[in-house]
Amino acid sequence: MSSGRLVYVMGPSGAGKDSVLNEARRQLGGSPTAFAHRYITRPADAGGENHVTLSEEEFACRRDRSLFLFHWHSHGLFYGAGIELLDWMYRGFTVVLNGSREYWPQARERIPNIEGVLITARSEVLRQRLQDRGRESDAAIKERIRRNTALESDMPGVRVIDNSGDLSHATSELVDFLRKPAP
Repeated sequence: MSSGRLVYVMGPSGAGKDSVLNEARRQLGGSPTAFAHRYITRPADAGGENHVTLSEEEFACRRDRSLFLFHWHSHGLFYGAGIELLDWMYRGFTVVLNGSREYWPQARERIPNIEGVLITARSEVLRQRLQDRGRESDAAIKERIRRNTALESDMPGVRVIDNSGDLSHATSELVDFLRKPAP
């Protein structure tokens, strides 16, 4: 079996997950920690995370040939994490994957020793951040908050990091978690 770890990080829109991941990546540079890229059917210039852009046809071809360790569909896009993550773990890396809360149960089934981290924030903080972003109506924001509560109600064994306050606090918690040795 592998000598590294697979850490599956998830969280709702507005929780600051990408900010925490980016800062943790900066702080852990040079360590045996690999922040995995995702394969997404989203244009490269669409903003957001650094990812590998695939057409839906390319994605299906790779999925059908088992090149993804995980894959899911969310918000009209296909997401995948490549089988290269297993090689990175085998070589002793702590592999960090930006995952989906909805796909978490399937990820745990596929890789039983996967470790989950949920980066979240209090409902009022999420609401304010989403309002400040200005991309969604009040009704859409209310639905996101409701969905968040439902998704996070049953996640046993997942490490929860509250990013309601200062980014450095949440980042420090994640970095400490990632530095611990493989079980």
